[in-house]
Amino acid sequence: MHKGDETQTREYDRLYEAFCSLRTPEEASAFLADLLSVRELADLAQRLEVATMLNEGSSYLNVSSTTGASSTTVSRVSKCLNGEAGGYRLVLERLDGKGGRKDA
Repeated sequence: MHKGDETQTREYDRLYEAFCSLRTPEEASAFLADLLSVRELADLAQRLEVATMLNEGSSYLNVSSTTGASSTTVSRVSKCLNGEAGGYRLVLERLDGKGGRKDA
């Protein structure tokens, strides 16, 4: 492992720990407002909405037209949603216990 790799790993670990330290949506909002640009935050929110809609069974076309996400973004999110890491699935399940939307 290169010296830079070790530093990057420590930086990533610290970022992950920072997210885990947040206790409320208000704390998350404050941290993300400091960490990300308005556009970056909007992109992340859009990706989560894309994942939510795909998980509910919406078609790629419907997801794209509803969210404004490009077909490339919808495809990428779909690949991740069904991929090994399982991050989207974990978050969606925790948001409402079944992976869909609370308000749906």
